[in-house]
Amino acid sequence: MDAADIILFEKEFDHDHEGAYYTIPFHVDPNAESIRIKYDYQRFGFDQDFGDHSEATLEPEINIIDLGLIAPDGEQIGASGSNKTEIYVSEAMATPGYTPCIIQPGEWEILVGAYKIHPDGVKVFYEVTVAYKERRLLKGDLHTHTFASDGIHSVEELAWKAKRHDLDFIAITDHNQMISRVALPQVEGITLIPGIEWTHYQGHANFLGVDKPFDSCFATNTLEETQNIFKAAHERGALITVNHPYEGGCEFKYDLQSLPFDCLEIWNGPMRESNLKAVGLWQALLSSGKKIPACAGSDYHRDTPFIFLGGPTTCVFADSNGVSDILAALKAGHAYFIFAPDGPELEMKINEDIILGDSVKWSEHDWFEFELTNLLAGDKIRVISGHDSQVVWDAPTNGSFKMTYTMEKPGFARVEVLRAFLPGLPLLPALISNPIYFDPE
Repeated sequence: MDAADIILFEKEFDHDHEGAYYTIPFHVDPNAESIRIKYDYQRFGFDQDFGDHSEATLEPEINIIDLGLIAPDGEQIGASGSNKTEIYVSEAMATPGYTPCIIQPGEWEILVGAYKIHPDGVKVFYEVTVAYKERRLLKGDLHTHTFASDGIHSVEELAWKAKRHDLDFIAITDHNQMISRVALPQVEGITLIPGIEWTHYQGHANFLGVDKPFDSCFATNTLEETQNIFKAAHERGALITVNHPYEGGCEFKYDLQSLPFDCLEIWNGPMRESNLKAVGLWQALLSSGKKIPACAGSDYHRDTPFIFLGGPTTCVFADSNGVSDILAALKAGHAYFIFAPDGPELEMKINEDIILGDSVKWSEHDWFEFELTNLLAGDKIRVISGHDSQVVWDAPTNGSFKMTYTMEKPGFARVEVLRAFLPGLPLLPALISNPIYFDPE
């Protein structure tokens, strides 16, 4: 399928059409990301005098054609009257007056309002561009706080801060405070993910992507009550992350097998002992045969010498910048994590269609290739499986590295970049990837 379809319409309206509404249907195939509509017509007349002095004096409007958009289910996505000659709608962003939404396949309709029609009639030209999804790398922060809980910034301030940090998305995860998608501001280039950090004496977890993941109060006193909250959030489509399982004072004390969750937060804020223990827990789960995606987030409240927005950064391979596609990619494990937005970058794949988080039969594919860029001299690159941890490159200079790695047996493989951030300090992760899984027969 082409990256975009362009559909052209030419419609003529007579004076008799004035004062009525009409629709122009157009079809959208599956996997669409956005719709852009432009239209043009003769709105103004001119009083021309080409005597000694050429003149063209603008007259009042002779035609006024209003614009709106209707989804396949009949929902009004927006209406802009005659104020705009171009509108845009996607899940992540929309022109003011229109609602951001997932572009569903089916028959959409342009709403035409024939407010004023010249006695001679008018021709209206429409151009509809339907852009389709393509996998791309997006960088973001999955764990942030505003002044709705114990942060210091508003949501809009955080969004602009994310833009300055070269991020593409952030999740708003205030402590026990829900936020709806319609309450989130639109900042071009930044996808804001609604969320809540369920904050409890027994542990913390993020519920991402839905306005109201559960109905009851967050406070629970029994495992059953906690299970009901997690179950409700899962059933409503929230992506659930278990946060900083070893962080002192807010460890996750529940048995992970007792609650549904989608991702384990292995990297929270600056790399430190609690994060290294979380990576160890994740490695043990992977080695036991579990396929659990990792995630990361800054837990940002305010700037400090060691805490900043995007520290760490989640790098996700998503089909669009919409919330649903970002979260679907995270749930599938199509992500890796770096210490900051300008950290190393990774491409890890088998052929073109199998990437991080995917599973293959070891008998059919016993190899993968990966390429790292933005490396610094002294970086160590290692490949980690369930039975081995092998340093495959010690970077002598700044630059990039590419190799094909062969799996000796079924299991999983993931990549890490280790770096000495200050002279004399031990090597710490600058990048951690989710694995590719190599299943036995």
